[in-house]
Amino acid sequence: MSTKRSIYQILFEAKSIDDVAPVPKTLTYIILGFWTFVCLFPLYWLIVTSFKIPIQVHDGPMYFPGIDFKPSMHAWYYIFVDLGNDTLRPYFNTIIVSISSSIIAVVIGSMAGYALTRITYQPKLGSVLMFIGTLVLTVISVVWLGLAWPIALASGLALYVVMLTTVGRRFKKSLHNNDIAFFMISQRILPPVAVVIPIYVLFQRIGLLDTHAALIITYTAVNLPIVVWLMRDFFESIPMDLEESAALDGASRYRVFFTIILPLSKPGLAATFLLVLILCWNEYLIALFLSTANAQTLPLLVAAMNATRGPQWWYMAVVIIIMITPVIAITIVLQRFITRGLLIGAVKG
Repeated sequence: MSTKRSIYQILFEAKSIDDVAPVPKTLTYIILGFWTFVCLFPLYWLIVTSFKIPIQVHDGPMYFPGIDFKPSMHAWYYIFVDLGNDTLRPYFNTIIVSISSSIIAVVIGSMAGYALTRITYQPKLGSVLMFIGTLVLTVISVVWLGLAWPIALASGLALYVVMLTTVGRRFKKSLHNNDIAFFMISQRILPPVAVVIPIYVLFQRIGLLDTHAALIITYTAVNLPIVVWLMRDFFESIPMDLEESAALDGASRYRVFFTIILPLSKPGLAATFLLVLILCWNEYLIALFLSTANAQTLPLLVAAMNATRGPQWWYMAVVIIIMITPVIAITIVLQRFITRGLLIGAVKG
């Protein structure tokens, strides 16, 4: 029996299951190469544009420094020397606010997500509605009635406790874990522009407007539902046998969480932290309303490059480069945690 292969078999059929035929392999590399070019070209355009002067940008597309145009450090000098603190202050503000809010959101959200997968909750629907109503009254008393926020908070808490111990016992309908999880993720459906004005007035009344604290609190609250949803899905993939064995040895729930669950959840934690960090890093609307000069972030600085004469692409390119560099560096550092298919729960949904 002849074992000679035809031209078609040589070009289109692999010799073994671990191999790829020449034509499919070539097509695959062509597609991957094209997609790599599509992804990296905007970054190359930014780098090239940052070394142009205004007249070179307006003259049309020129992509090869030293051939199409003479490189200049004009934009870099303006951003780092002429602006000086006006560039460094938003840069450090972005780092402080984004990293702090991301860490807080991941810590709180991970604990909440774990609790929703391992503990059964049945809060009374009426008690939840009473809490929301009391919270609304507290905000109204601070924003519209001008009551001091510590007094309003203490009064609201006392009112809720009284109502919970008296009227709260009569409620029968209960919520469950899935209801709580759905309610939390549904908060992301609400457009931020619908609540940014009340948030602005609230921070203005309590004296936290244009501060790191205001941005960190708001960013954490906005991104917390995402962390809970992702980490909850990831924790569900961890076998219960590990926790039951540790519990039999006398380990408390907190010890199980910090010594067993979190080490096994490094891929999910890394991916979730990176996602939340990117959302905080690029947040524009909230920063626009809650900050002016002291707590201004880099997205506002990028938007400020759109002057009356049009977008100043040469300056904007420099700011965008220094804006995305830390995120790229953090992604490279965390890459070993989010490869090899370890993101079972963190990329679902």
